[in-house]
Amino acid sequence: MAYVHPGDGALDYSPCRYGMSKLVFRGPQRSPAGVFCATLGGTETYGKFVREPYPTLLEYELEMPVLNLGCVNAGPDAFLQDPSILEIASRAQVAVIQVMGAQNLSNRYYGVHPRRNDRFLSASPLLRAMFQEVDFTEFHFTRHMLQTLQAIDANRFEIVAEELRASWVRRMQKVMERAATHKVVVWMAGRAPPKPGARTDLHQDPILVDAEMISELKSYASAYVECVVSPAARAEGMRGMAFAPTEAQAAREMPGPAFHRDVVRALLPVVNMLI
Repeated sequence: MAYVHPGDGALDYSPCRYGMSKLVFRGPQRSPAGVFCATLGGTETYGKFVREPYPTLLEYELEMPVLNLGCVNAGPDAFLQDPSILEIASRAQVAVIQVMGAQNLSNRYYGVHPRRNDRFLSASPLLRAMFQEVDFTEFHFTRHMLQTLQAIDANRFEIVAEELRASWVRRMQKVMERAATHKVVVWMAGRAPPKPGARTDLHQDPILVDAEMISELKSYASAYVECVVSPAARAEGMRGMAFAPTEAQAAREMPGPAFHRDVVRALLPVVNMLI
């Protein structure tokens, strides 16, 4: 994959697979046997551009294996379509599940790639009828497509957004049903979950997820941890991040090492209590 070895200065993510999974995860590979914890999520859990992402730091603190099952640009579909990974997660002492965005999942309006969930595959007849003025062959990524629809007509876009929100809740609940007995849902973002009804901000991750949706997950979880980028972590900027020159713009949009340390400080007492 292009993000693994993009040039000088980039990290070696030691890509690996688990079981029969086709998903590529960040290594070094850990044994999914005996006592271990698992972390499921998207790009932030994977730890893009960060030498020691929060799963690695959590492993240091717990002194037990922590499998980093974060997958770049993953939505809940990536895990639901991969029974091998959910079977591993079901055997973990604790599974930490990141709140992933709602844009990267297949639904009544469009389909996404089963593994690279940010890749837009096709619009359904329903979406084509709703936005007859749009040429959907121009889109390769879900975020770009949704931003275009919102710019054309915010009211029609909100119909699609509501479908995505409802689908996301159902899919996330299914992920949690099939994960470990003890599950911790973690919010990792630059701001707290927005209130329902606010105009959708497609530039803020996790996209389309609001506080009401989070509340619908809490009964499936042992605990919920909210990690918002602190002023101190924001001030650190890109300090300590590793990336090739061509990755600089992408790195600016990702949380740095200071935020990953904050996440571990928030998670550690909760995870310790559940082990």
